[in-house]
Amino acid sequence: MQHLPLIPTGFLRPALAGAALLLSALSASANEAGIDTGDTLDFERMTLSFDEPFDTLDVSAWGPGTRWIAHTPWSGDFGGARFSNPQEGFPFTLLNGVLRIEARRTSTGVWSSGLLASVDTKGRGFKQQYGYFEMRARLPLGDGVWPAFWLIGIDRSKYTAEIDVLEYYGYKPDGYSASVHVWHRDGRHYSDFDRIKVFPQNDPEEFNTYGVKVDAQFIRMYFNRKLVWKTKTPPESRQPMFMLLNLALKENTRTFPVPNPSFMYVDYVKAFRLDQKAVPLQVKK
Repeated sequence: MQHLPLIPTGFLRPALAGAALLLSALSASANEAGIDTGDTLDFERMTLSFDEPFDTLDVSAWGPGTRWIAHTPWSGDFGGARFSNPQEGFPFTLLNGVLRIEARRTSTGVWSSGLLASVDTKGRGFKQQYGYFEMRARLPLGDGVWPAFWLIGIDRSKYTAEIDVLEYYGYKPDGYSASVHVWHRDGRHYSDFDRIKVFPQNDPEEFNTYGVKVDAQFIRMYFNRKLVWKTKTPPESRQPMFMLLNLALKENTRTFPVPNPSFMYVDYVKAFRLDQKAVPLQVKK
């Protein structure tokens, strides 16, 4: 990219100076308001803000000081498998730049698996307001498996804002679910969702990308970087959000013939900031 020399404002003609100030103000207000960025994924108008290629894995049970923790920051576990503290060889293994998350059952019938969250219990770590978030992964097959990629709003004082980019239920192999939830502390619950029926036209056991673009107007879901669903952004979701990915199991594992072990493979997780200033602005002459 060519960088042009800066011209002092005093050297601009008054009309040009006024137009420059107006454009600057419009760009600033657009950034603050989070304008509608459109359905297209234009990476030339994005800035990479988080890049996890899984060449190494920086994880601890609860932090602080690691890139990932191995539990949800607010409680720890959900579903039919306990999320394990990371140990040698389980539940996380790195294989040639790919993360393998394993779910397995012990001889006593207890299931364990793995989760990664990008902030710790104090909210330290990666979170971002608006942007494009993406995971490239291979999903396991089998009744009872429940892999996911999702976002949670950092402020959980009055409600929890949740965006489920991917929830794959092994007993529904024709596709996956994408959802937007707001769980209010007083019991109210907002929800919108869609069933993304992309299998078996595509193979869930092959690498596919699962992404979401969030701005103040819309939440847009992408499969292999193609738009598959969008919904309006709830006010509660207009805040910094952190990322989670996991291989969970459905609650009652005894009613599902879950393959033992089961594996989810993750090639990378990325996040991008949206370059609002690059979106054309309509300025009246």
